Amino acid sequence: MSLTLLGIGTALPDHAIAQRDAATLAASFANATPGRERALEALYRKSGIHSRGSVLLDDPGDQGFVQEFFPPADVTAAGGPSTGERMARYALEAGRLAVEAARRAIADAGIDPASVTHLVTCSCTGFASPGTDIEVIDELGLATDVARTHVGFMGCHGAFNALRVAAAFAATAPEAVVLVVCVELCSLHFQYGDHDDHVVANSLFADGAAAAVCRTSRHPEPAARPWRLRHQASRILPGSQREMGWLIGDHGFEMSLSARVPDLIASHLAPAVVAMLSAAGVSPAAVASWAVHPGGPRILTAVEAALELPADALAASRRVLAEHGNMSSATILFVLDRLRAADTPGPCVALAFGPGLTVEMAVLER
Repeated sequence: MSLTLLGIGTALPDHAIAQRDAATLAASFANATPGRERALEALYRKSGIHSRGSVLLDDPGDQGFVQEFFPPADVTAAGGPSTGERMARYALEAGRLAVEAARRAIADAGIDPASVTHLVTCSCTGFASPGTDIEVIDELGLATDVARTHVGFMGCHGAFNALRVAAAFAATAPEAVVLVVCVELCSLHFQYGDHDDHVVANSLFADGAAAAVCRTSRHPEPAARPWRLRHQASRILPGSQREMGWLIGDHGFEMSLSARVPDLIASHLAPAVVAMLSAAGVSPAAVASWAVHPGGPRILTAVEAALELPADALAASRRVLAEHGNMSSATILFVLDRLRAADTPGPCVALAFGPGLTVEMAVLER
């Protein structure tokens, strides 16, 4: 029995910042040495992103954007807000986005919230206990005996790990109704200074939440033709352990992101995908659509090159990146939701990359 994604819901912060304004903000974090502001603006312009949401933005009025959490570099201690201050803001903000995404997924699935038997939450950008899982239960009226599991600190492919947990629950308890909720507040971890890895990460990441209601395919499906998870696989790319990392520092979580990542993907992705498709019993020629986590424009270009994809195969991924930025684990559900809304056919291959360097893969059908 496959796992059916009966409903998907997404949620965004109230305010977003245009990428050109984000570049200006980054300069105030000392992300550009004096005289190199134009290079910083070019980096942001080439990101493929038009705007990004952040829980740190206040009502902009006529000013374009307003935020007070990160002081300019010249008026704050080195590194800006402490990790404790950033986690306090996470605890304040994450639950609201998680609840809204879950509410929309439940409405999309057409189920009673009290029928949810398992809740799987996922986040790599914050920790709090009691946390978003309790807020989702309280706000949406889930049963107080719902089984809770948290998938933490897995990175951009975390939704795949959460869906694997959901599939395991559903396989052992066919009557299970599993609610998966991913929430990421990446903007809490903007880094001061001109370290290359931090500057690139600052230019890409954003805030958002996404949720999915999952159940085994033995149950009747709605008329909207939901995605069905047929197969999943994971692969650590060789020689890549030092190329992407995510560490907890004194001033937020610090991303290391080597310029070699796209080349590693281009070199090693195709054999991993072919092996995954073979295990799923799907011919490469039969793949009808692609849902690729838009980690950045170079990642998408590397995937296209490695798999020799048509020019428009990753259009949905690029649109999500342009409109919302990289929302870490939540992003792939935004892409799948967009493909479903367009009635895109399957089989669909979904991919995401994270520290390791790990590629998580899935085949979905409709």
